[in-house]
Amino acid sequence: MAEAIMLREYGGPERLRAEKVDLAPPGPGELRIRQTAIGVNFHDVYVRTGLYKTLPLPGIPGIEAVGVVEDMGPDVTGFSVGDRIGYVTGGYGAYASARNLPAAIALKLPDAIGDRLAATVLLKALTVEMLVRRVHRVEAGQTVLVHAAAGGVGRLLAQWAAGLGAVVIGTAGTPDKLRIAKEAGCAHVIPYRERDFVPEVLRLTGGRGVDVAYDSVGRDTFDGSLKVLAPLGRLVNFGQSSGPIPPFEISRLAAGSFSVVRPIVFHYLADAERRRDMAKNVFAAFADGLLTAEAGTAYPLADAGQAHAALEARSDRAPFILVPGDL
Repeated sequence: MAEAIMLREYGGPERLRAEKVDLAPPGPGELRIRQTAIGVNFHDVYVRTGLYKTLPLPGIPGIEAVGVVEDMGPDVTGFSVGDRIGYVTGGYGAYASARNLPAAIALKLPDAIGDRLAATVLLKALTVEMLVRRVHRVEAGQTVLVHAAAGGVGRLLAQWAAGLGAVVIGTAGTPDKLRIAKEAGCAHVIPYRERDFVPEVLRLTGGRGVDVAYDSVGRDTFDGSLKVLAPLGRLVNFGQSSGPIPPFEISRLAAGSFSVVRPIVFHYLADAERRRDMAKNVFAAFADGLLTAEAGTAYPLADAGQAHAALEARSDRAPFILVPGDL
């Protein structure tokens, strides 16, 4: 038996309830994982509310976790009992104390990255690797706009882009978050609740605009992000924390030969060789000090609903992780 968080119907954080579930022996190509830390992401919120109807109900949400290999099914190679692994999956099931996992998606963790830190940053850092090296290749001298620059992804994105030599402009909502964004490498920060970011970005860039705008906010910032693109600029929308983006006229992109892209990290992680290369780059970025982070605020697994409520409230204690057993 394992403890798992079951979602039986869409709704608020109270829909996340702990249950006991049977756990079969690992099948061919599977690892049995005793999970030690579980990531909490806005993706999980979208699944819980029904904005993303990608988890068949009833089901166990969660897309990333860290744990220890306790058993292996037939045909598994390259792993041993006791290995520390992390994973990101579009197949869900991470909100559990133990689970069976396809060995093909498991990533061995370096000793330098602890379990709780890995659960906090693995998906976020893989997403950032995708954003700065694959969706748009950030280079020295470019100007980059990062919305929500103090968030879990935003601060890693600002760090990596600044480390590559880009001038990073970040937006954030509170004085404390502005400080976090500045410490993450933003050359300029904009308090978007006090000032319209569009004229501020244009002023900071001498009217030229930015080479790339990274926008995880969605509805509230999408139009403005288009307006601040430099000629040939790219808008990368990778989230919608303020709500989905309404339809827009594609002819608007002709104003500067702009492009808009909506990447999904799972598509990039689907190829095994690319997934290993992305993980290698992430682990190297932490080893070299290009990326730094602290483990997220921990909640007991049974309190997943409280973690969701805090995440949706934009709590300054974010990011969050879930921990099976005692904290």
